[in-house]
Amino acid sequence: MLTIYSMKKNEDKKIALIAGALDLPFFTLDALKRAGWDVFVVGLKNFCDMRLNPDLVVRVGNGGRVAREMKKRGIKKLTFVGALGHVNPSDIRPDLWSVWILLKVLKNQRGYDSMAVTFNKELEKLGYEVLAAQDLAPELTFENAGVQTKTKPTSADKKNIERAIEVSHTIGSADIGASVVVDKQVIAVEAAEGTARMLNRVVEMRQKHKKQSGVFAKMTKPGQDLRIDIPAIGVDTVNAVADANLRGIVVNTRTCFVVNKPSVIAQANKRGIFIVAIDE
Repeated sequence: MLTIYSMKKNEDKKIALIAGALDLPFFTLDALKRAGWDVFVVGLKNFCDMRLNPDLVVRVGNGGRVAREMKKRGIKKLTFVGALGHVNPSDIRPDLWSVWILLKVLKNQRGYDSMAVTFNKELEKLGYEVLAAQDLAPELTFENAGVQTKTKPTSADKKNIERAIEVSHTIGSADIGASVVVDKQVIAVEAAEGTARMLNRVVEMRQKHKKQSGVFAKMTKPGQDLRIDIPAIGVDTVNAVADANLRGIVVNTRTCFVVNKPSVIAQANKRGIFIVAIDE
């Protein structure tokens, strides 16, 4: 009986990590291993950094192959981590399994969030359990609300923060984006371009803006399915915010990944900007 229990317990700790681009998959993999997970890493070709040493490399659209390998290994749990950005159509080789899922998703194409929700539901119907990486590795987020840096927000900053949160929720409810820049008025909102390009626009726009003012907020959308669409900030975010002469960054606790959290906090302190985590 003890042997059977141990085997079942071990199976429950098996998980497939579907890895996209950038550094977040590295930190997530390390956190999962520390937590005792038996991780099967699937790298998405032309996105995943091969230094991650994935167990399997597939093109976007090769879901059938992933499903077969997971079945062979008795894996029912999976999590998605890492950026995809703009997928080159020539990189996609959809198999019949993926085409079937894609048709279901396209029927619900009212926005990115609705498609993500449908995608996860279809996977669940097939017997998979899709887990949010933030829940598996909460230490990679700001787990507690409050100011995370030496620099603190002023009363003027707090007004900008309140406005940024309000605007973030408004555009998030419409499934437009989740990131905004506010300096008394709304300076920029994120759309299909993504957060990094939005911040680059703000940097260019404010090159002659000498006084440090305004905030960047990256908030969770109301009803957002965080099992596949993972908000994240990193050192590049900190540098872009500082380069735009903004005062600081606002994120949610426990839902926004902080890629290399010690380095992010250290760089924010070095550049003289604040980071505030909130529970909303």
